[in-house]
Amino acid sequence: MVRLTADLIWKSPHFFNVIKERELDLRGNKIAVIENLGATEDQFDTIDLSDNEIVKLENFPYLNRLGTLLINNNRITRINLNLGEFLPKLHTLVLTNNRLVNLVEIDPLVSLPKLQFLSLLDNNITKKPNYRLYVIHRLKKLRLLDFRKVKQKERTEAERLFASKEAEEEAKKVVIPKTFTPVEVPTEPNVSQLEQPPKVTPTLEQITAIKLGIVPFVDLIICYMQAAIINSQTLEEVARLEKALKLGQIPEEFMNLGKETNASEDMVVDTVKVDDQNEGNEVQDNDQNEDVQPIEQTTTIVVEALGQYAKNHGLAADTTTVKGVYC
Repeated sequence: MVRLTADLIWKSPHFFNVIKERELDLRGNKIAVIENLGATEDQFDTIDLSDNEIVKLENFPYLNRLGTLLINNNRITRINLNLGEFLPKLHTLVLTNNRLVNLVEIDPLVSLPKLQFLSLLDNNITKKPNYRLYVIHRLKKLRLLDFRKVKQKERTEAERLFASKEAEEEAKKVVIPKTFTPVEVPTEPNVSQLEQPPKVTPTLEQITAIKLGIVPFVDLIICYMQAAIINSQTLEEVARLEKALKLGQIPEEFMNLGKETNASEDMVVDTVKVDDQNEGNEVQDNDQNEDVQPIEQTTTIVVEALGQYAKNHGLAADTTTVKGVYC
């Protein structure tokens, strides 16, 4: 925000406008408070305070010469009750695009004895019932309201509508609240509380089939990439992986897949051996009839892998005919 200082006033543009009135241009300075206008020495017919951040229309010195005040595109919510005492000859007031909400907020303008031209466009007050008639009723000398001529028919209707004090007070009671009531918004659950999508990875049968040479090793990479696409949390990640698949490129995170696969195979073999040893001990101790050998488990894995592969690709479950991608 910028203070309206005497120095700013002296350095601001001033000129004769198109209707030969002396004008001071203070627009677009982010001024928040009207002050120090006594530095103008009442030498201007028009003061332009448009496009600032003024909240209250007040704190004017006595300016007997000032006839036009342009103060559109600000944040005005309040008007000084005694404004007319300091601006006795003000005839034109432009308050377009401010924050006047209720009819009672324009009542202080009654103190301006010469006010004839007024604009309140783009204020919420214009949405009130009978807004135009109320303003015409309160400001008897208005000739132009919101750039529309005030007709005698409107004056007559305004007088009829607000003939009694009760009707006038009733119009003022319709108040649009300026502050908003906070509404409880349900908070988003934590990520940990949300149901996480299942992680998809190549199965043990797929890895075993690849290691036994049933399908090419490069297809394991494709399997992992397709699994990564399913597990992706963002559209950007999905697009990146799909693009790599189409172009035949291997992303960096899959470059060491061969080493990881070897480790997986070793782990599978070690697990089979341990299971075989445990089962052998159980046979000796408990005289069980079942005797599962590592080679039988491996064979079962391969057969299941071949059967699944054939089912997925419409091929016979035969190791001599199975070719292509197992994923």
